[in-house]
Amino acid sequence: MSIKENLERLKKEIPGHVKLIAVSKTMPVEAIQEAYNNGHRIFGENKAQELSRKQASLPKDIEWHMIGHLQSNKVKYITPFVHLIHSVDSLKLLKTIDKEARKNERIIDCFLQVHIAQEESKFGFTKDELTELLERDEHTALSGIRICGLMGMASFTDNMELVRDEFEHLTRLFKSIKKQYFTSDSHFKEISIGMSGDYKIAIECGATMVRIGTTIFGERNYNH
Repeated sequence: MSIKENLERLKKEIPGHVKLIAVSKTMPVEAIQEAYNNGHRIFGENKAQELSRKQASLPKDIEWHMIGHLQSNKVKYITPFVHLIHSVDSLKLLKTIDKEARKNERIIDCFLQVHIAQEESKFGFTKDELTELLERDEHTALSGIRICGLMGMASFTDNMELVRDEFEHLTRLFKSIKKQYFTSDSHFKEISIGMSGDYKIAIECGATMVRIGTTIFGERNYNH
């Protein structure tokens, strides 16, 4: 199936309140342009320098999301234009984004990434680390960022019950954090979970954003 057909099918399946991020990492500019030509405007990348290169050569009304692990020394490449950073996993990174955003006279929306998977290799705050960050209250002094929700990546597994448990855990955590720390903050409303293999479960579990690549663009060539 073509990129156009894949997007059309997904947009019929995904409810209107859920935002579809087309994950274009490792994909050539031509594939992104094809999705753009068929009306899609929201794309996600996982490497700052690749994202910066693609942004420079594609239409300027694209909404770019940074969805991969972000090192503090790479933040400067994307702060002039990035719409949303899904993968904030430390106070240090949050402070770096804030500093670079203020240099660019911007406020950048961010999600706090929570470690919900079985694999140790995945990034993100534990529940205790997240509570500690929010209790310390330092984030409220940062004027260049806005915390808008939580992001999580499920375990890489065929066990969809485990995946559902992990997504439900994140949704419960989101609700308790919203109530405790962001009760009067209308911006804190997003849950970014779900990829090509599990987005339907993610939507059932409360996702407001799903990050889908292979189902749109086909299998990746990591040598690209």
